[in-house]
Amino acid sequence: MSTPERMRLQQHRLQDLVFYAKENSPYYAELYKDVGEAFSLTDLPTTNKVALMEHFDSWMTDRSITRKKVDNFMADISNVGKKMDGKYLIYTTSGSTGNPCIVLYDETTINVSSAISVLRSFARKQDMKAFMKQGKKNVALFAEGGFYLASGSVKYNLQKMPWKKNVMKSFDVRKRTQDIVDMLNEYQPTMIGSYPTALELLAYEQESGNLHVNPVIIMTGGEHLSEEVRERLSKVFGCYVQTNYSCTEGGTVACECTEHHFHVNDDWIILESVDENNQPVPFGTQSAKVLLTNLANKVCPLIRFEITDRIVMHDEPCACGNNRPWLTIEGRTDDILTFENGVKIPPLSLYIVLKEIHGIQRFQLIQVSGNELELRLIAENKVQAFEEAKKAVTEYLLQNGVICEICCSDKQPEANAKSGKFKHIVAMKQ
Repeated sequence: MSTPERMRLQQHRLQDLVFYAKENSPYYAELYKDVGEAFSLTDLPTTNKVALMEHFDSWMTDRSITRKKVDNFMADISNVGKKMDGKYLIYTTSGSTGNPCIVLYDETTINVSSAISVLRSFARKQDMKAFMKQGKKNVALFAEGGFYLASGSVKYNLQKMPWKKNVMKSFDVRKRTQDIVDMLNEYQPTMIGSYPTALELLAYEQESGNLHVNPVIIMTGGEHLSEEVRERLSKVFGCYVQTNYSCTEGGTVACECTEHHFHVNDDWIILESVDENNQPVPFGTQSAKVLLTNLANKVCPLIRFEITDRIVMHDEPCACGNNRPWLTIEGRTDDILTFENGVKIPPLSLYIVLKEIHGIQRFQLIQVSGNELELRLIAENKVQAFEEAKKAVTEYLLQNGVICEICCSDKQPEANAKSGKFKHIVAMKQ
């Protein structure tokens, strides 16, 4: 479609979504009580995780859905990848701001998200052709043990299409590195999807000869992919390396092109680059956050929904030829921890362990020395939260052959004084 055609389609879908939400969601009926038929996007009040979770039952457009019903379903971890009531997949956000959000996907949301992922995610046609030609075996190395989008989507597809078990695999990235290496050596995937920091560790294994795989493409996600890491992975594994901009609330929000720009899937997603007060920022200026509208999801409408990502929207043409708007993004910049015995632990594994501790609102794990860690916490009950966190981190590290000391800090989590960037996992200063 041309840009004007896409914009007409986008506006039609937005109007349809707003009217549907207003009619079927008590939360939106109240929020939009002053919104008439002729409205613009900026006439609509913003929403956020805290507000939607506080009004969960009235947020849902399917009035049979309640928070209690969803919590009961999620209490059984074997339900990951299964539909509640045979209708809805359930996912949770990472909760990096201390307020994880529960999001339901209905059939339309599932289909749109899947189609975008399959048809638009490859930056180069030759990589998709090579993937199809060389067996289509893909593996998703992401965090499991929860209702997370990446691993949950694979489990859903395997349950829906069990005949694909030989070409589709999900494996918990928090397993011991050697367990992951053994699995990859046996499976020999054509495509590997994982976090950049986890792939960095696998690059060491490939260079040492312990790992020997030959993927035709590597798809990263969940963390910022730096050009340095991209080049290293491409060199070590001998394939094209790319990423996409995805989130639980919007699926694949933007797809990366060969210029390493993220092109927004603006026929299904509306992104607004805004400041701290939700006012638009100019093209070329970094935002304080993003307002996301998912035009595909009607069961739990996400309209002008606040996301803490910091992006820069661009209006100049992209050299790749794609006429969709594009952005650059400031991603997570957590560190890999290297311990005295040489064991390396990817940051997202520790992040997942800590974010599951009840009562923690914000945390920062700092490597003070080789095997000494300092935990900074903001929590409802700091003493109790620390004890639970210490036990969980200690057990996880022991499984990976690391014995360490963890102390509770009097300091609060804080951003780097020079860069202003916040890290959850910080390696010791060299």
